[in-house]
Amino acid sequence: MSEALLQLLGITQEMLITGFVVMLRVGGAMATMPALGERGVPMRVRLAATIALTVIVAPMVEVPYYSSLTEVAFSMTLASEAGIGVVFGLGLRFFIFVLQVAGTMAAQSTSLSQIFGTSSNVDPQPAMGHLLVVSGLTLAVMSDLHVQVAAALAESYRVLPVGAVIGASDVLEWGLAQTTRAFGMGFTLASPFIIASLIYNIALGVINRAMPQLMVAFVGAPAITAGGLILMFLATPHLLSLWLHALNTYLATPFGSG
Repeated sequence: MSEALLQLLGITQEMLITGFVVMLRVGGAMATMPALGERGVPMRVRLAATIALTVIVAPMVEVPYYSSLTEVAFSMTLASEAGIGVVFGLGLRFFIFVLQVAGTMAAQSTSLSQIFGTSSNVDPQPAMGHLLVVSGLTLAVMSDLHVQVAAALAESYRVLPVGAVIGASDVLEWGLAQTTRAFGMGFTLASPFIIASLIYNIALGVINRAMPQLMVAFVGAPAITAGGLILMFLATPHLLSLWLHALNTYLATPFGSG
């Protein structure tokens, strides 16, 4: 019986070490990823989600044998796995940055940048950006974000197995590419508002030249505000569908994109 108990303890220890190694990457991702990693989510909920994702991902990946946690701590695994997880989460966080950029540009183009939305879940920003971020997070969660994240984390072990080290130059190049894409996509999503603002300002200039005595700014301000709100109502569903498609495409190959 004692031999069977020792064998059981050995299996349990191996499972715990494997789970701990996988949890390093999952925990790093949870610290920076959107939705589940937001500041407004209670710490206990985030911890429970991290453990749940670890239990889901661990059976799908291959982890080298470690005799003890001490061996893990004195290897590169501790730092590399956490770093890979953080990079994975930051890749998803860039998509929230896209919505923030688009919302800020849209608000500035329609003279609504002084109206701020407040929430404990997202950073202070114009109301348009707040609406886009909250709507995007809700849409992503409703589209099984947690399932796609679990699959993407499992796929990440094929590209970057346990113990793999990402070079600083690779991270810099990847971050530059993601930042460039985020700004480009943010500008694309805000383009209807920018075009509307351009047309508005050209029309305002023509009217001002035709009737210099008319205070066109006072007449046009309500028009651009109402037009921006109407355009927001009409364009937001389409803009968010484009954003969600880009997010799903990224999750299919998180370390092979850009």
